[in-house]
Amino acid sequence: MNILTKYVIGKFLKYFFIILMALELFFVGIDFMQNFKDLPNSANLQLLYILYNGFFILSITIPISLLFAWITTLVYMVRYNELVAAFSLGSSKKMIYFPIVLVSTFVLLIFIALQMTPLAYSAEQKSKILDGMYFTNTKSDLFLKYNDYFVFFKQLHPLEKKATGIHIFKIKGNDIEQSIIAKSANYKDNKWYVNDAKIITKPANIGWDDSAISIKYAKTLNTLDGFNPDILNNVYDTKSSFSILDALSAIKLLDAQNVDTNKIKASLYYQLFSYFIIIPLIILFFNFITINHRFFNAAKYTSITIFTTLVIWGIFFMFYKLAMGDVLKAEFALLLPLALLYISTIFLLKLGSNR
Repeated sequence: MNILTKYVIGKFLKYFFIILMALELFFVGIDFMQNFKDLPNSANLQLLYILYNGFFILSITIPISLLFAWITTLVYMVRYNELVAAFSLGSSKKMIYFPIVLVSTFVLLIFIALQMTPLAYSAEQKSKILDGMYFTNTKSDLFLKYNDYFVFFKQLHPLEKKATGIHIFKIKGNDIEQSIIAKSANYKDNKWYVNDAKIITKPANIGWDDSAISIKYAKTLNTLDGFNPDILNNVYDTKSSFSILDALSAIKLLDAQNVDTNKIKASLYYQLFSYFIIIPLIILFFNFITINHRFFNAAKYTSITIFTTLVIWGIFFMFYKLAMGDVLKAEFALLLPLALLYISTIFLLKLGSNR
């Protein structure tokens, strides 16, 4: 790593941490003051609320801080003629912006990795603290399809991996072949174990001589292999977000049931790809800057780049909401605009290099 690269990365990281800390303190502080009267009196829960909210806000502040730090670094280097000096010593444009692209990508990958952990549910957890429901994790009246079964849970307790008020219908074609009724069931070893089950089986052939319904009782019955309650906790809640791993598992589960997974794909694509809209902007903001201090209007450049950042980020966030509302397919709402942004960046770079 040469001296120029070390200098640019050092300057960029310094501004990044300053801006990130400022934005975090601002957003978290404003939110805490607005909701303080509704928070529990417990200091522990208030601290947890701040921590969950802080991580949730990172999904906005990290990419924004990376871009703002780059804009600040460029303005500083132009104002003190450092860009002119770097080019005079034979440095190319790529030598200056490419290390920033790598550092930004590394930071984003770390944040995406954190989205595979329970921290991905920070928004939901902070809302539960605000509503006084932090120690309650129950879903009620779930009715869903799994392979050849229709399943009704009166209550699902994902943390305890337990359900109550069980009614399972086994379907063959258009007929109900079997019905299982029980008061409770537990999930372990990748199966549901139904306790004190009543099993009602309809005869395969209905006739005058063999049309009796069979009723049996079983102390324990295992069924519904792979029907994970951790996934059910979020998949069948229309307001929930998803961690990356849960989203992948949910897509695999629901695709097998021919259930629409557009909302889950939108959440997955947003967490995996949306943050990378800053990479082409980093390159564009550098390639279209005036390096001569005499002809450089810092206020105008800063205003245009910040406005462009917020507009593009707002457009992507709007498309994400449209995909979550099933107005647009996730691929068209998120992947296509991102691909167009990268293609436009390549086109503008080639256009600029030909002038």
